[in-house]
Amino acid sequence: MKYLFFLFLLFLSNFGNAQSVQSPSGKIVLNFKLAANGQPLYAVSYKNKAVILESALGIKLKEKPALDANFEILTSKNSSFNESWKPVLGEQSSIENHYNELIVSLINKESKVKMNIIFRAFDEGVAFRYDFPKQADLNYFIIADEVTQFNLTENNKVFWIPGDFDSNEYEYNETKLSEIDNSKINMNNGIGVKSIPGKYMVQSPLMMKSPSGLYLNIFEAAVVNYPVMHLNVDVKNYKLTAQLVPNAIGDRAYLQTPCVSPWRTIMISNDARDVVGSKMILNLNEPSKIDDTSWIKPMKYIGIWWEMHVGKSTWDYAGSQNATNFADAPKASGKHGATTENTKRYIDFAAKNGFDGVLVEGWNVGWEDWNGNWKEEVFDFVTPYPDFDIAAISAYAKSKNVKMIMHHETSGSVANYERHLDRAFENMVKYDYPAVKTGYVGKIIPRGEFHDGQTMVNHFNFVAKRAADYKLMVNSHESSRPTGYGRTYPNYVAAEAARGTEFNAWSIGNPPMHETILPFTRLLGGPMDYTPGIFEIKMSYYDKNKTEQVHTTLAKQLALYVTMYSPIQMAADLLENYEKYPDAFQFIKDVAVDWDESKYLQAEPGDYLTIARKAKGKESWFLGAITDENARKTEIKLEFLTKGKKYKAIIYEDAKDADWKKNPIAYKIKTMIVTNKSKINLNLAAGGGTAISFEPIN
Repeated sequence: MKYLFFLFLLFLSNFGNAQSVQSPSGKIVLNFKLAANGQPLYAVSYKNKAVILESALGIKLKEKPALDANFEILTSKNSSFNESWKPVLGEQSSIENHYNELIVSLINKESKVKMNIIFRAFDEGVAFRYDFPKQADLNYFIIADEVTQFNLTENNKVFWIPGDFDSNEYEYNETKLSEIDNSKINMNNGIGVKSIPGKYMVQSPLMMKSPSGLYLNIFEAAVVNYPVMHLNVDVKNYKLTAQLVPNAIGDRAYLQTPCVSPWRTIMISNDARDVVGSKMILNLNEPSKIDDTSWIKPMKYIGIWWEMHVGKSTWDYAGSQNATNFADAPKASGKHGATTENTKRYIDFAAKNGFDGVLVEGWNVGWEDWNGNWKEEVFDFVTPYPDFDIAAISAYAKSKNVKMIMHHETSGSVANYERHLDRAFENMVKYDYPAVKTGYVGKIIPRGEFHDGQTMVNHFNFVAKRAADYKLMVNSHESSRPTGYGRTYPNYVAAEAARGTEFNAWSIGNPPMHETILPFTRLLGGPMDYTPGIFEIKMSYYDKNKTEQVHTTLAKQLALYVTMYSPIQMAADLLENYEKYPDAFQFIKDVAVDWDESKYLQAEPGDYLTIARKAKGKESWFLGAITDENARKTEIKLEFLTKGKKYKAIIYEDAKDADWKKNPIAYKIKTMIVTNKSKINLNLAAGGGTAISFEPIN
């Protein structure tokens, strides 16, 4: 504490003549100044304690003088902003956007280039971005690098994944900042895509906890026409520096004034619940550009997907990856999953159990040669296999009041997808598919581009924008992680963009703490299609020689429907597995996917998370509580329930002998009558969880 106080005094002395902006509550203060050489510097404090020490700002340009020094201040302006806005789909029906702003206008004394730095201070953190106005001295330019630094005060505990420009599908590491070292971890992300540029580089968002108990998160918002930001780590001095993802020739971004960079964000709180519940990333994005959003609807879906991962069926028609294309393997293997008959079985199940949609993967020609061969043209996104009657299936689904979800796997061949995009979307409209799940497994084509580069960021955003023209919703997989763009294009309803459930079927899987970290990292930028709901947890059920399993209990799989937010949620397991456990399946049938209100009751990254949510337009509440590999007991006050009302609480919990390794399917269900004055004791098994539905009693 004495050390932190000394740092704060140093902070004040260094920024004695600084411009400043503080959060509405006054707890967070950001100071800005120019160094003696004209270099822009900033620092941040929280409750009078230094959090970010003096840190550099600036941009390096290609073939032009760098914009990281020789500046003088032209003007500075402070202002305040406060509004509430309503997301189309979300964790709450109304979001407050309240911040104070400082805009510093700079001019470079050498090049005469003008650059503004915009700072915003929210109660949960700060954000800043670079703004380049229209000017004669800077029109078209190339960014070679970013100077942005985050100079931390302590050797924080960090939750990190390596700085891979092509994949974010890694399990998290929990270490001290000084212990970050990519060379000491398993770099196999399971899909054969790997591009590790440095042993001390990590991806953002980077979640941290200081030794003094302060929670910090460094991320970005509104990544538009710009590459993703990774972070280089100075493990000795606790300093982070922005690392922009390059393209094939090493350039970072091509820009034309007027333009802006993404927001660099720092969330700060002494309560982890403030981080996991923050809407700052969304607030930093532009409002919706879609006027009529009535067609954007939440969906709970099932699909022909998990059966391929567990080996019951195949994506390709011939059931053999030995064929070089469909023409070489015209005969059905008998294991193809996406058949007309099988799809109708899923449609019947969806209709019977109240699901909105059915996803089908492997329906279209091309899966014989889709992965790892770097072929320019694999899929045309409109031609079905002979055993998938797309017209008959569309008509059958319509007769059952079930919507179909299209799947477009690009195999990384983005140029090919963009050539076919309009025909693919026209095909979806023709057969009444309201949503598409896109996939980007493999190296990117055009060759040399990365998943996280400017070209691909533009592609992911373009697909959402073009889909909006056809009134289609997008759920992207293997994309760059979202940074709140779903506010601007709310038809971009979800993304995977992290290590999802499928890794449990054929790899070392996701450790029990994985789902307790993702809400503090990946989900800050937007909903995640995590595909929960696996009931048959051990893969030895399908093959006695398999040792893989989902690293949770069955009860935790239910709780994930509340803790892992997405307005498009999948019940991912096989239909027959749900039929074996109908009492547990009832929670998946009942749980909402769109919400009026969310309460973050308990939170500690890497350890546990408890969230309660109120269903959109209803009085029903749902609660999810999850833990890591440690069993936990906790008491929950039900103060979030409406005062004066009684509720029937149906509690789905781990049995006494439940354990994610030894006995994962053991669960029990009990019912009780509660009010907002009641308390419930939760007993979470190792790797376990509890799910509760609260239905009002009339």
